[in-house]
Amino acid sequence: MLPGWTGEKVKLVPLEKERHLENALRWLNDPEVTQWTLGGDFPLTRLAEEEWFDRMMRHPDRDVAFAIETLEDEHIGFTGIHQISWRHGTGITGTLIGRKDYWGKGYGTDAVRVRTRYAFEVLGLRMLLSEVLVENHASLKMLLKAGYREVGRIPRRYWKRGAYRDVILLVCERDGG
Repeated sequence: MLPGWTGEKVKLVPLEKERHLENALRWLNDPEVTQWTLGGDFPLTRLAEEEWFDRMMRHPDRDVAFAIETLEDEHIGFTGIHQISWRHGTGITGTLIGRKDYWGKGYGTDAVRVRTRYAFEVLGLRMLLSEVLVENHASLKMLLKAGYREVGRIPRRYWKRGAYRDVILLVCERDGG
């Protein structure tokens, strides 16, 4: 059992290759899991994912990544704060629930709430930003329930699965803002 930041349904724990790498490879190469994510369109090799794990574990100054586990220690996804700007107190967030049997049950929302608490109370950040494809209804709902608010849209921002897709911009501010 790993220690971590705990919510009502999940805990965010440090990345461990031995414990989390195989699931990352499986989920990030699953077209259904990555259908409406901002990534997942190129085959992910073991070497590339190991390098990502190494970078996240060694350099938390710009990126903080966690594995999402249930309170029963079952690995179900990943979440992180990326491109942290200490000067401006901001970071860009992302979450992936890879276990499809946990979709739509509040685990992602709880993970986002725990990550937000960590970002504001531990890291001292003041603002978290996120982007979701308009077709990613589950992620949009999750972020709104966890305290983010929509601040804009960019038409045809990303190429995904055969078309340019609009993106929704969201923000969560420490002061509720």
